[in-house]
Amino acid sequence: MITRGEMPLVRRVCVLAWAGAAVSWELSTPGRLVPSLATCAAFLLLATGCAVHIRRELLGELRRSQEIAGAAQRALLRPLPGRIDGLTPAAAQLSASRGAAVGGDLYEVVPTAYGIRVVIGDVRGHGLPALGAAAAVLGAFREGAYDEPSLDGVLRRMERALGRHVRDRAESEPAAAEEFVTVLLLQIARDGALLALNCGHPWPYVIACELDSEPEPEPEPEPEPCAAHSRGSAPDPAPRSRAGRALSARPVCEDRVRAESASSAQRPTRVQALAGGETLPPLGVVPVPADMWPQTCGELRPGETLFLYTDGAEDARDRAGRFFDLAGVLVQEAAATPTRLVAGVHAALLRHTGGRLVDDVALLVLRNDRS
Repeated sequence: MITRGEMPLVRRVCVLAWAGAAVSWELSTPGRLVPSLATCAAFLLLATGCAVHIRRELLGELRRSQEIAGAAQRALLRPLPGRIDGLTPAAAQLSASRGAAVGGDLYEVVPTAYGIRVVIGDVRGHGLPALGAAAAVLGAFREGAYDEPSLDGVLRRMERALGRHVRDRAESEPAAAEEFVTVLLLQIARDGALLALNCGHPWPYVIACELDSEPEPEPEPEPEPCAAHSRGSAPDPAPRSRAGRALSARPVCEDRVRAESASSAQRPTRVQALAGGETLPPLGVVPVPADMWPQTCGELRPGETLFLYTDGAEDARDRAGRFFDLAGVLVQEAAATPTRLVAGVHAALLRHTGGRLVDDVALLVLRNDRS
């Protein structure tokens, strides 16, 4: 049976075989050479026209497929708004399947009456085959996040949706019975307090730029004038402040000003994994425990950034088999905006792997811009 993916190759082979057979038959027929060559040229032009027509049809079919994939991606992973209740989000998704815009990774951020609720997950497998499970789990989250007063209620809804999806697929595909999803649920309160439920998913990173704790600076002596300004002219009398202290009116070297401003602008970066607690098995492996409760795992302070990801990021390897240094890249990109942070990690990941991903990757960034 010829599949849809093999059809373009079959078409090309048929056109080339027909053209070759026609030319061979014409040249092997006895007669004058010039009419035979003219007939061969006509056959070749006809074959070229057929090939161009088929190519245009294939390009049109490819464009339609890309439009459908883009619509599916927008429906499954909706674009995040620029602001969500004082938090600035950014996200990106990379599919390991060639030509696929979506895969088995999922994420969502919704503002609710109980706080901002966040989900990120990873379906077993990758690419288009994992799309159905991702849609089932994500749809259950979008419904339960607004209705359930606690995160454990949201997680149970997601588990039931995944169970129905697996049972429906298992009737036609027995391998679907082993499908499972790693999920991380977070709830961010107005004061930044974090509640979490983790089912086999990597804990996110918290990124903060901290100021050095320095004592109150003492009054500094007047800076010495630059050598360029100290030649040939005496400085003007220094004006006085209301407190009677002299205010320097002499010029200061530009290099010294730049050095002082650069040193004062430097802030040490803190990148550490979120202090999570117990990690449950992935959804679909074992039933969710009956006595499950969300865990308190610190807070997201104003100015801090929460970086969530799927395990395809840390498990990515280069040609030499070295793992991707996600924490090191986060330190380098810590001062960037959420959008630039996602773009920076995305670019670094593609450079490390040479553009060859073996698993889907989802990145989600949330920066607390509340005052």
